[in-house]
Amino acid sequence: MELQPLITLTTGITLLTCVLVVAGLHSYAMGKAQRQALVDRLSATGQVTAGGRRRNFRGIDRRLRRTRLGKKLELRLAATGLDITPGEFFVYMLATVAGLWLIGQAALAPFFGPLAGLLGMWVAFQFLNWQRQKRIEKFINQLPEMARILANATQAGLALRTAIGMAAEEMEAPAGEELGKVAAQLAVGASMDDALGELADRLPSRELVVLVTTLVLSNRAGGQVVSALRNLTETLEERKETRREVRTQLSQVNMTSYAVPVLGVGSLFLMNGVKDGALDRMTGSPFGQAAVIIAFSLYAVGFVLIRRLSRIDV
Repeated sequence: MELQPLITLTTGITLLTCVLVVAGLHSYAMGKAQRQALVDRLSATGQVTAGGRRRNFRGIDRRLRRTRLGKKLELRLAATGLDITPGEFFVYMLATVAGLWLIGQAALAPFFGPLAGLLGMWVAFQFLNWQRQKRIEKFINQLPEMARILANATQAGLALRTAIGMAAEEMEAPAGEELGKVAAQLAVGASMDDALGELADRLPSRELVVLVTTLVLSNRAGGQVVSALRNLTETLEERKETRREVRTQLSQVNMTSYAVPVLGVGSLFLMNGVKDGALDRMTGSPFGQAAVIIAFSLYAVGFVLIRRLSRIDV
């Protein structure tokens, strides 16, 4: 009879422990599910985008974003405006590298397989740089209209924060998208300096730096925003025309920079077409391999030098 209270107490403690364990596991599962749902909403790795496109390679994308390379790649993709995740770009790049590796190995010689793979990787990152520069150029062309809208809005008595939100709704991409990001940051409490500073970091250009500096100084010192934006609009229009003229004058030089390496690669196909197996025999010795590597290095140096010499900052 004396053991009966002890047995009852032990049974009660055991049942209470089981209930607490079940409740704890349930709370943990609920919290994990809520956290994953929040990550899917805030991250660009959601299963379906706003436009309805289903995301691919979600597992690879999550792992890649945790690495330093993934974070840098995410910033590059954000600057290009492409609707693609770092995981998707990484898988597509690997597929391109493998395809070019096999094509170079089969069409020319086994030695050219790795070189073609490296070329594919370089082309992938050059494509990102080209898309980023293309978006920056389009954004620069929209700066005069942006300054005009902000000037009209502030002249009508609207605050600068409200004017930025209105400009984000009226303007097309990429200016509308970027101003929308700035308006969203201002809405959650970010300062005008930080929000506009991040905009200048995402799309670096002299014109945008001048516009951001004008808006920040006017907002901080309480100066005449309307008159400053009116004068800036005229200056941006003139710079826009100047940039167009310079780009037209340098178009032939830019085409030359791409034609030089294309002619070099084309000569390899011509050589192999004239005498089948010539490249295979040439790259069969260390001297031939060294000559090919030196030739490709010189083509790369020529491409870079032509691009650098034809670069004129306006």
